[in-house]
Amino acid sequence: MAGARYSRQQYVLGGGSGQRLRAAAVLVSGLRGAGAQVAAALVLAGTGRVVLRDPRGAGSAGCAQQFLLQENDVGQNHVQASQRRLAELNPDVEVTVSTEELSEDFLDTFQVVVLTESPLEEQLRVGDICHAKGICFIVADAKGLAGQLFCDFGERFVVEDPAEGDLLYATVQHISQGNPGIVTCARAEEGRGHRFSDGNLVTFSGLEGMTELNGCKPCPVRVLDTYRLEIGDMSAFSPYRCGGQVLQVRLHQEHSYESLRQALAMPKIPVKSSAELQRSRSLHATFWALHAFREERGRLPQPRAPADAERVLELARSLGAHLGPLDEDVVRAFASVSAGDLCPVASFIGALAAQEALKAITRKLLPLDQWFYFDALECLAMEGAAGLTQEDCEPRGSRYDGQIAVFGANFQEELGRQKFFVVGAGAIGCELLKNFAMMGLAAGPGGDITVTDMDTVADSNLHRQFLFRAADVSKPKAEVAAAAMRRMNPAVKVTAHQNQVGPGTEQLYGDDFFQQLDGVISAVDTLEARAYLETRCIRSRTPLLDSGTEGARGDVLPMVPPLTKPLQSATGSTDGTFPLCTLRYYPNAIEHTLQWARDEFEGLFQLPAESVNQFLEELPEEPAQREGLEVPERVWRSLQERPRDWGDCVRWARRHWQSHYHDAIAQLLHTFPPTHESSPGVPFWSGDRRCPHPLTFDPSNDAHVAYIEAAARLWAQTYKLPTCSNRTATQDILCSMVLPPFVPQDRLRIPTTEGTDAVEEAADPGQPMELTQDLAQDLAQWRQELGGGMEARVMEPIHFEKDDDAHMDFIMAASNLRAENYGIPPADWLTSKRIAGHIVPAIVTTTAAVAGLVCLEVYKLVWRCQVLSCYRISTLFLSECLLLQVEPQQPPTYWYRGKEWSYWDRLEVRAVGANGQEMTVRELLDWLQREHGWTVSKLLHGTTMLYDAEDDAETQARQRAQKLSDGMERAGALRQLELQYLCKGDTEEECPPLLCILP
Repeated sequence: MAGARYSRQQYVLGGGSGQRLRAAAVLVSGLRGAGAQVAAALVLAGTGRVVLRDPRGAGSAGCAQQFLLQENDVGQNHVQASQRRLAELNPDVEVTVSTEELSEDFLDTFQVVVLTESPLEEQLRVGDICHAKGICFIVADAKGLAGQLFCDFGERFVVEDPAEGDLLYATVQHISQGNPGIVTCARAEEGRGHRFSDGNLVTFSGLEGMTELNGCKPCPVRVLDTYRLEIGDMSAFSPYRCGGQVLQVRLHQEHSYESLRQALAMPKIPVKSSAELQRSRSLHATFWALHAFREERGRLPQPRAPADAERVLELARSLGAHLGPLDEDVVRAFASVSAGDLCPVASFIGALAAQEALKAITRKLLPLDQWFYFDALECLAMEGAAGLTQEDCEPRGSRYDGQIAVFGANFQEELGRQKFFVVGAGAIGCELLKNFAMMGLAAGPGGDITVTDMDTVADSNLHRQFLFRAADVSKPKAEVAAAAMRRMNPAVKVTAHQNQVGPGTEQLYGDDFFQQLDGVISAVDTLEARAYLETRCIRSRTPLLDSGTEGARGDVLPMVPPLTKPLQSATGSTDGTFPLCTLRYYPNAIEHTLQWARDEFEGLFQLPAESVNQFLEELPEEPAQREGLEVPERVWRSLQERPRDWGDCVRWARRHWQSHYHDAIAQLLHTFPPTHESSPGVPFWSGDRRCPHPLTFDPSNDAHVAYIEAAARLWAQTYKLPTCSNRTATQDILCSMVLPPFVPQDRLRIPTTEGTDAVEEAADPGQPMELTQDLAQDLAQWRQELGGGMEARVMEPIHFEKDDDAHMDFIMAASNLRAENYGIPPADWLTSKRIAGHIVPAIVTTTAAVAGLVCLEVYKLVWRCQVLSCYRISTLFLSECLLLQVEPQQPPTYWYRGKEWSYWDRLEVRAVGANGQEMTVRELLDWLQREHGWTVSKLLHGTTMLYDAEDDAETQARQRAQKLSDGMERAGALRQLELQYLCKGDTEEECPPLLCILP
């Protein structure tokens, strides 16, 4: 699967997924909400052929049921309209429509069949056919506030890679010669130990001593602690000496599935507790009963109709008698809203079903075994939802009738009045905006959605964002997303900005802006942006819904003042930097060699060219003004090394290869021989120090020549020279070269300990030299040869771009050669690109599922729910179809001056003095004394001291007379100051903040 479009997805589905996806054919039957989500995700993922079928037939299109349809599709064939919209998403995918019956011959043309909104009789019949023929079969259903998912991948389905992410590894420090053997792992960066778990299978490589383990059959480990693993009997093996790695191995797994007909009566539902099992079985029985109810009545239960709900309960008791006791409240609640149609639930269930289809195609990650149930029935416990009647929820002839069936008409009007701020219009942001359009958020009087994103659409966005098309590449994300949202629902009020949200935009997004919002949605991808948004929402007491994804994992975190505790800011993250000593001399992981290669790229192809151009731009035109000027080392070296043709570039690259992969390593071993000891009896080359070996250049070695070609091309580009793709010609040049033998230096100082300094942005520029007349003439001639005047840029700086294959050719070649120097397993193209490019794996299924969960929390904010137990913190693992949900924690409390205060408590004062103007410090101190009996000894705004009782009388008098905001920058229509204070006699460490609202 070529191109940047799928680059993020490949890290979730594996590097070989593209070919399998292109060859796959999937049938999606049913095109309401869940079916539309399945189809869109499969098309975006690059599935070769997606066939659409709708059991409702080719009726007229309406916009209420699914997001593929727009206002201008009304009256058209809804299946054909959906096909056109899906075909626009991805030119690589064939999207067709079928009206054929679900016969054996028809089904036999597909690798995966997905049924949505399908009658049980049809599910059973199709399930039998698929099971017999080995066709992967998926049923997805979303009704009201609940969803159902079923998978049958046949009796012998082989999973080739059952887990997500890179294989684990650790550097070996020691292995005991005992039974059992104990593997001690070296300390990794930041003091982290190994990351293995009990039962992980491992093998070994690069061990010196105990070589019997090198390449051994995978064996299980037992974790003893952060640094030690227990393995099998090592007593008969030779003693361990030094070096080596312990490497995780993931074996193929074979799974067997029952047909739907067999699995229906006694469902296998993977859950974590008996309470979850009872709830899931109750939902299972209710879905089964709803099929029976529809068969009996020709319809689903009417919304909020007690008699219909009771009949569903009777059917569930009968059909699910063998499942054990049911939670009858769950059955009644689900039945009472089962006629509803909610976009967030359809989005969530459809995304999960699509991920299971991708597992079936790629054989990557563990498929569901075999049932999954989801509900958000806690939404019905909210004040306002609990008392709804059948009349409140009856249809209005509106596009929102499916939502009104669950929450009532008044709620729909309230949805339209909402004001929300969406920060980020990337993967999650687009899915959120799509759902908001379907929900009718801000589609009424007074409603407004503000969305902002600094970025523009890139090719790599297209595989996971429904609102973007190829024609939108390089356009502002927020504007493109907002326009697409308006096409989906013209009634929605949405304003697009291209601003960063941070201290620099507080004039635009100030206190007044945040305080008028009903909620803020964080869909940003940096910890700094998340932390800033949390700070602003805490200050304005505005609800915040934070969400994020990484590969197949997603998280949703609600922060609802004053109910929940503030969000936990992520800690312990790294910025990808490593100690300089590690990178230069003692790498022990592929991450080190890749970062070294990134630094090489910048130091060779970017910084020297920038230095030359800058020096020439600043060089005086008059020769007399140049006397005494110093020329930076990078400039005169660039002139000295300037190539004239491709051959010069190849020769430069060959000398550079020799310097880095042979001479530098030989010098290191000359200074610290393999037998060197740090102290008597302690080998220098042990633990996380891997003993290197120099490489010998071989012009017939593909890896060696690949480095030469990649480096020479970039070198030629910086000097604006043409390149050559003839490898034979390049090898001829290499074979003709004779390099002088390496002569080691004695007494060369090489550091032996790793400091804490991060990798520098640039290498030491070296010592400058004086600008001589000859050097000035050479520079002038160089510029003249390029046909430019004084302003001509004589060199082309190359900035690393992870999606440029020529850049990655160099990075991977340079890194893997250095890894070979140190006996580190090399990295393939995908892994090298992910690490060097700091790429976060992403896939549309995770973003769609997370967006659905966020929107369920939005419903609760719209109700202004003040019941903590109604909110959910969600952690989703699509790699194993697992959803973990817990209630948020209550905010922390503390004691101050004999009273218990909540985290959200604060003192608020409208800071208007007796004269109607802004309060003075004296008036504020008097207010605190009068209202709370507190005598303030210190008053501060940040680091600015407004009042200090320890100052002399004259200073105190001046401080008291000042207005609160004197000397402070004022911004925004509603100005606020959050002050800190210390009262006389205080012993507590924490006190409630003081918020002054200025006139």
